[in-house]
Amino acid sequence: MKRITGISLVVWAVWGAVCGCKDTDGQDEEKEQAMEGAVQKLNENYVDTMMLHKVVFNKQIKCNGKLRAAAKSELAMPATGLLHAIHVKNGSLVKKGALLASVDDREARRELAKAEQEMEKAEVELVDKLIGQGYDETMADVPEAILKRAKVTSGYTSAEYALQTARLNLERCNLYAPFAGRVADMDCKLYQQPKEKFCTLIDDTWFDVEFSILEAELQSVSIGQKVVVSPFVDENEEFTGKVTEVNPSIDEKGQVKIRARIRNRGNVLMEGMNVKVVIEKEVPDMFVVPKDAVVMRDGFHVLFRLEEGRAVWTYVDVVYSNISQYAVTGNARKETKIEDGDVVITSGNLNLADGTEVIPRARREKKMD
Repeated sequence: MKRITGISLVVWAVWGAVCGCKDTDGQDEEKEQAMEGAVQKLNENYVDTMMLHKVVFNKQIKCNGKLRAAAKSELAMPATGLLHAIHVKNGSLVKKGALLASVDDREARRELAKAEQEMEKAEVELVDKLIGQGYDETMADVPEAILKRAKVTSGYTSAEYALQTARLNLERCNLYAPFAGRVADMDCKLYQQPKEKFCTLIDDTWFDVEFSILEAELQSVSIGQKVVVSPFVDENEEFTGKVTEVNPSIDEKGQVKIRARIRNRGNVLMEGMNVKVVIEKEVPDMFVVPKDAVVMRDGFHVLFRLEEGRAVWTYVDVVYSNISQYAVTGNARKETKIEDGDVVITSGNLNLADGTEVIPRARREKKMD
């Protein structure tokens, strides 16, 4: 009714314009033709169309997730003491084995020097014992059992252990990167006692995205399946990956935890970032139409087929949906069918009724040319 009222107002506006411009006798026919032309133009329904063919439909499950670095470690200084040197800061990118920080190692060096002296003394004692038993100082021909006993009684074994411990304690004054990654959460200063945690090392090359799906959706997810991840801060950025884990347990909320792995690109992704996750599964042999092609009528999904210049009201069932498309079939309750080769109206269908005359937009463009 609103559409008819709008058309009437425009028609009377055209009538008034014509009458205002031409007040002479004998021009009623021209006025009538102008009105008819205006009404005809307003009643024309231009639409976009597409031809139905069975194609692969990308079924999607949408959910939210959180990023976790594939490799992450909280690092602490192996030894106590004042921080003597810090070689990194938050955000620093380091290689495996890189020196991150050091504590004062003067006491450790003194202990090492003392252990080295004790080792030299024990070596002399060992040689003296072996010579006293008739062996030469090269110890080349000493039986293994006798050599082992001589090392213990001479103090050689104890000195050797003490030297190894001193070297290890000196090494523990330094903190090295166990793997390549980026430094985070560092809150330590020079000449202070290091806290329990010096920093967190994150390998941000790869991330695991953790998310949950409903129990009913579990059959649509499998190991190796494609996922598309977008950060909330920039949904135009998309990262693709694959499902790596499906937890074989359903929680009290009826959800299943899933884990997928994605590769970082351009350092866009960060540890703990909230992301949108789309799980994709290809479903073959489906009739796929844009979402705009389907409208709601009387509680049913309806699309319009184009037959001989008229819109044909056709009930359909939506089998699957994704962000931009529907996979549709004929409606089982209404016993309707759609077939390969049908021409479907994809736009300009909001105000259409069954049997409405329509003009494909391609024909309109040809007419304008």
